[in-house]
Amino acid sequence: MKRLLVYLKDYKKESILGPLFKLLEASFELFVPLVMAAIIDKGIADGNKKYVISMCIVMIALGVIGLVCSITAQYFAAKAAVGFSTKLRHALFEHIQSFSFTEMDTVGTSTLITRMTSDVNQVQSGVNLVLRLFLRSPFIVLGAMVMAFTIDVKAAFIFVVTIPLLSVVVFGIMLITIPFYRKVQAGLDRVLGVTRENLTGVRVIRAFGKEEEEKERFKRSNQDLTKIQIYVGKISSLLNPLTYIILNLAVAALIWQGGLQVNAGKITQGEVIALVNYMSQILIELVKLANLIITVTKALACAKRIENVLDIEGSMKEEEIIRTGDQTKKEEEIAVEFRNVNLRYKNAGDDSLKQINLKVKKGQTIGIIGGTGSGKTSLVHLIPRFYDATQGTVFVDGRDVRTYSLEELRRKVGIVMQKAVLFKGTIRDNLSWGKKDASEEEMYGALEIAQAGDIVKKKESGLDFMVGQGGKNLSGGQRQRLTIARAVVKSPDILILDDSASALDFATDAKLRRAIRDMEGKTTVFLVSQRTSSLQHADQIVVLDDGEVAGIGSHEELLKNCSVYQEIYYSQFKKEEA
Repeated sequence: MKRLLVYLKDYKKESILGPLFKLLEASFELFVPLVMAAIIDKGIADGNKKYVISMCIVMIALGVIGLVCSITAQYFAAKAAVGFSTKLRHALFEHIQSFSFTEMDTVGTSTLITRMTSDVNQVQSGVNLVLRLFLRSPFIVLGAMVMAFTIDVKAAFIFVVTIPLLSVVVFGIMLITIPFYRKVQAGLDRVLGVTRENLTGVRVIRAFGKEEEEKERFKRSNQDLTKIQIYVGKISSLLNPLTYIILNLAVAALIWQGGLQVNAGKITQGEVIALVNYMSQILIELVKLANLIITVTKALACAKRIENVLDIEGSMKEEEIIRTGDQTKKEEEIAVEFRNVNLRYKNAGDDSLKQINLKVKKGQTIGIIGGTGSGKTSLVHLIPRFYDATQGTVFVDGRDVRTYSLEELRRKVGIVMQKAVLFKGTIRDNLSWGKKDASEEEMYGALEIAQAGDIVKKKESGLDFMVGQGGKNLSGGQRQRLTIARAVVKSPDILILDDSASALDFATDAKLRRAIRDMEGKTTVFLVSQRTSSLQHADQIVVLDDGEVAGIGSHEELLKNCSVYQEIYYSQFKKEEA
């Protein structure tokens, strides 16, 4: 939690004034039993109505002043807590944005969403309550005990015994429940993960008729979470009855001891009432303190989980390394080079790519093909540094990719992922991701290349057509073409199309490839595809098999010499037709 408190530094004034006003309110509250005692002993006992009325006015004044102090304290505490959580969310989001694909794969999306929402909200509630009650409740408890000593020492010893007993109960339950609240949050992660999977893959689930199985899976996760919440709830629920038992026994002892002292003439009836009032105040404040501790316990558990995310360092470091310095003049025409490249994903048992050696000239179109899991996507993801090679080096324009800043490197690269993702907003907004200041002419040009011009033309609002979240109001082919246009509009030096035409028919796919080939400038294109027909006209085709290069060459060369390519090709075309 200490690490997170740095986000309160801009709210030092509110963090000080909030508790101070609460202490001021508590001070006025401690005077109320004394006023009550005076009303009973001097006003009611002597039949002095004027005194009773004047003391009642004093009591009302104390209440009003206390209310004003309480509202002021609440304002400052809320301002500090909300400001703290706002800054924490910004910092957490910024930190998550620094993660490479490796960290995102390892941590998991559902876990990060829980940290950003539920956990931060719990910490915010904890900060709010601490600023309001952390000083006030102990101050009233101790203050009430001190005031009891000013009335009668013997009766006050009941307070001395009661308060430690209550502290043992409260803090004992707190220590027991802290680990369980962490488990509750972990269970919430699992429920959120199942929920997210179901909402994302709802169409697949329905297509395969797996609704009942998924309901059962969710039910199991939910029941596990419910069980642990009930268990920790049972432990926490012991707090109130145990504290009430102890305090009611203390009140009974107080009345008994007070009665004896009144009979002995050592204290007055009003002072006995004041002692009982102080005991009641202790009861109320300790119940508040118990609720505060439960909330703080949850907040500390959540704070630890947030810290765990903040402690994760992005594996993608932007730092200069020693340049090899062996680039010849001839290699100035090389756009991308893979030199003895191996890649192993974190926690994987084996390399996904092994000893990849490949040189690609500027302006070339490179086709990449292979069976499922052969490493096609892994290979192209090394170019914009979504992952770093475990061994070997990847060069872009003769420079090791690790010597570029990520911003500089990714300005050179336009990539269309396997899964077409569009964001909520207009088509114009989505295309602007490729180039912020792109003109309408540039946007329409990119749309034409991506064979997406008809999508815009058929919409009444044109480029201002509103795209739903994830592009759900568009077909799969439309989403793919718009994502291609988004990559093309930035006029990248290197364009990577990672199986991005899978939802397109053969005619549209052919037009797309022709348009990309005719693009202005010396754009180097990497085409990843399962279709041999999509790659036949590429300058070079790289065939991958289980992470290794099985062959490099033109379509005709590979059809003669590469058995892996032959197998893929003849599985799509009959041998006679071919």
